[in-house]
Amino acid sequence: MDEYAEEVLLFILSVIAVVIVFIQVFMRFVMGSSLAWSEELARYCFIWLVYIGISYGVKKQRHIKVDAALLLFKEKGKIVLAMIANILFLAFAILIVIYGLRIVDGIFASGSNFSKSSN
Repeated sequence: MDEYAEEVLLFILSVIAVVIVFIQVFMRFVMGSSLAWSEELARYCFIWLVYIGISYGVKKQRHIKVDAALLLFKEKGKIVLAMIANILFLAFAILIVIYGLRIVDGIFASGSNFSKSSN
């Protein structure tokens, strides 16, 4: 299961997002009314697609890197360069988590409550 977990989740979330967006378009333009929850569900599916896709990319060693530079090095240099690329990617991921937590903390500190409607 661990080998194909990301692939299965990515497929399921993609199908859910496409079907929900299709239903929303159909409801809005054909039926004349829209679903209140469909856009939010599609948005959350897309967000999880991104995060799980990042995990899948790291697992398959397909994250962003410059492959042309690898052609200039011998085998030992390729290993060192791959290690540096992985360390830089980890630092970037940690930086994103830190700034994301700061944003969430700022939202909670401001007293914003998205579950209440503003009247």
